[in-house]
Order: sequence, then C-alpha cells, then structure tokens
Amino acid sequence: MTTITSGINRRQLFINGEWCDSESGHTFKVYNPATGKVITEVSEASEGDIIRAVEGAKEAFADKRWRGMSPLERGRILRQVSMLINEKQMEIAQIMTLENGMPLNTALFVEIPMVIECFDYMASLAAQPLGLTQPFSATGAPPNHFVYTVKEPIGVAGLITPWNFPLLMPAWKVAPALASGCSMLLKPAPETPLTALKLAEICHEAGIPEGVLQVLPGADAAGKAIVSHPDIPKIAFTGETSTGRKILAAAAPYIKRVTLELGGKSPNIIFEDADLEQAAKSALFGLFLNSGQVCQAGSRILVQESVYERFVTLISKEAAQLTVGPGDDMSNDLGPVISKEQHDKILQYIESGLKEGARMITGGKSSREEGYFINPTVFADVKPTMQIAQEEIFGPVGAIISFKDENDAIEIANSTIYGLAAAVWTKDFKRGLKMAQEIQAGTIWVNTYQVLTPTAPFGGYKQSGLGRELGPNALDAYLETKSVIADLNEQPLTYF
Repeated sequence: MTTITSGINRRQLFINGEWCDSESGHTFKVYNPATGKVITEVSEASEGDIIRAVEGAKEAFADKRWRGMSPLERGRILRQVSMLINEKQMEIAQIMTLENGMPLNTALFVEIPMVIECFDYMASLAAQPLGLTQPFSATGAPPNHFVYTVKEPIGVAGLITPWNFPLLMPAWKVAPALASGCSMLLKPAPETPLTALKLAEICHEAGIPEGVLQVLPGADAAGKAIVSHPDIPKIAFTGETSTGRKILAAAAPYIKRVTLELGGKSPNIIFEDADLEQAAKSALFGLFLNSGQVCQAGSRILVQESVYERFVTLISKEAAQLTVGPGDDMSNDLGPVISKEQHDKILQYIESGLKEGARMITGGKSSREEGYFINPTVFADVKPTMQIAQEEIFGPVGAIISFKDENDAIEIANSTIYGLAAAVWTKDFKRGLKMAQEIQAGTIWVNTYQVLTPTAPFGGYKQSGLGRELGPNALDAYLETKSVIADLNEQPLTYF
C-alpha cells in the first residue's frame, strides 16, 4: 500500500495568471471514488468568470505576448512544461489517483509518460514550416505572380475535457493549441479538476504568459458559456457522443470550428491463426485499462468460431487473476469507477446482458463495502444486436461475439454507430492489412491494442467524432490558412 501524501494546493480558478475565487463564490465538492468521501471543494466557474477569462485571453492574443514569440521559443517553453511534469510525476499521479481512482501504476507508467511525449512532440511541431509557396494559374492574367500560404492561430480556443484521463486529455488539446500560438480556456470535468489545476500551475511555472491558458473548473453551465461565447471561434471537446451533438448545435449559430473526440464500441477481432494466449492478455489490457473507462476500449471481442470456446476459457482464466481495489495500492490492477452514478449505470448494463441471454463468465458487482468498485466482467455468447454489444458502457465490461469468416467479422465490426478504434489478431499479415482497409475506424491495431503515439493522428469515424488530434497535422485544428497572391508584373492587371 502506498499512502498518498501529496498536498492539494490549488482549489481556485486560474484566470489571467492569477488564482482567484469564482465570481459567485460558489464551490463544488470533489470526491475520492475509492471511498465515496469528499477530498476537497473547488471554486465553480460561472458565466461571469468565463466572460472575464475570455477578455483576458483575447487581450493576450491581441498583444501577441505568446503568438508573437518565435516558434523556437514557444517550443522551448513547451519542453519546459514536459520537463516539469516529469519532475513532478509522483505528485501528479497521486492527485490523479485521489480524484479519478486510477491505479498509481496506470498513472505513472501509462498516462503521464504519454503526456510528456505529447508536449515534447508538440514542441517540435511549433517550429515546423507550415506555409507553402504555390504555382500561379489564372486565365488571361500574366504569369508573374508570387503565391504563398501562411498559417495563423485561430484566436481563443475553448477546450472541454473529460474525467477518464485527467491530464492526458487536457494535454492533447492544450499542447497543440499552445504550439500553434492560440490563447485558450480549459474547462476540466467537475469530477477531476485538481489535475487540470496542477497543469495550470506547471504551465505558469514553465513561462506560459498570463492570459494564454485559463483553467476554469465547473459544471455544464461553464461549458455552455464557453461553447456559446461569440469570441471563442474554436471548440475542442472530448466526451460522450450525446454531449458532442449538443455542442455542435450550440456552436452552429457562430459557425465555430469544432473538433470532437467522442464515444466508441471498438471491436477486437481474433482469428483462429492468432497467438491466442497473447491475444487474450492484450484483450484484457484493451478492455480493462483504467477500469474500462477508455473511449477506445476493446469492449467487443470478436473471436472466430473454431477457437471461440478455447479463447473464452483463456480470457476467463486471465481475468480472474486481476485484482481490484484502491488505486494507491500499487498491487491492484483496476481501481474504482469514477462515481456512484457511473457505478450504477454499469451494473444496469450487466443486468441487461444477463436478461438478454448472454453468459457472464467472470465479474459482476464488487463485494467492497465502500467506494465504486466493479469486478472485471466478461460476457460470452453475446449477439451483435444486444445492448451490451451496441452501447458504450464505459466500464469494465466486455462482450465476446463469435464470427465465421473475414466478411462476417467486418460486418459485425462495422455494425455500430461508432468508429473510433479496432484491432485485428492474425499471423497472416495480408489479412491484417485487408481488415484494416475494411473496418470503419480511425485507429486500427494489428496484433496489439491500446498502443498510441503522439506522432499518429487520433480520432473517429461516424459518431465517434470530428477531426483528429495528435499527429503531424494536429495544429491544423487551431490554425487558419491564409493565401497571399502578389502581382510582380511591371504593369498591374487591369480589366477596364
């Protein structure tokens, strides 16, 4: 057992480089999901706070205190953010475990390393040549024109992030927004504000100028105020698909640029020629990382008929060895789910699976007396149309579905409204690549799962989202493209 001793020293809003109470004076409680008890209270941003933060962000953008820096200097500061996160990783991990329930091992060896790499990669993109020269072609015009494009930061960005990865999800938005030269408002999920406030503290220490990054914990009202503010031209959101629809509708009157990373029901497809033992172990990681509270979780495991029962036996045996308990005990594989509401929702899905005739081979409700724990749960004999095979559960519940051949697997894989990720397990590499072509998803793994790199774009097909985060074009979501056409001819072009 590791006792969490980190001090929670930031409970206020971070506006214009200062820590301040909310305009209303209201606060909200932050709970430890391992105990259900209150950790602390945090200032709750209201519409007035959003308006003040936008004014500060607009001023920071207008006077070019950040976007006017050389790209190399912006990159240097982003690397300093990365270095500080690395130095403070145990403190950050402890905060994350307190408010999210995530096991310390997951925080230290999965999430925080990915955050460090994200800031390092975006630092390298800050100085990339983004503009291009272009050939000139206009019928009837003399050819001597100089044409080029420039990329310019869009302005103030509104960033709204979920609770499941309380540092990584902000990093995926804050880092490219900073690299592009934007100012921004970050509204973290009300379940996990403390990690985001720690990020604000680190960014300030690294040298991000005041007004460039504002952090405003709050509930739905704060998010709505950000989305509907006319001076925020860019919205980036990660969360539920139903919320993404509302954001699109609210942003439409202002023609805002919106990127959405939404839900998933990702298929993990296992062919008869796969290494079944390795596939079973990887399927557990794909399914139960962060207690299944992962948008790209491999919650539908598709197994070829000829090896179906053997695979069911393997994964049942592996899942039974996983340990569930408080995240501060580094021997635990799964922590609690985020809240009582989520806990009860997941149990309803488990009950739904049983009622529809699926066979629960392992898992179910935890016997712990306190906290929001659910044992790693796997259903076999699941039909593709069952509720547990169609809807995003966002918890430690997996559905094993049998398939006949490649065409059957493709049909089942594509039979949901989602298209975030998928995996294929086979020793036939050509088959793996063929399946990757046919599956409608933004990320396809072959003989692996949950392996992400900041150098590859991430996002979804269908109702799993709009746009992409990460990768070489990650900054495009925060940049406008301007074309410049200059006449270099001796005589200007005239028509009259």
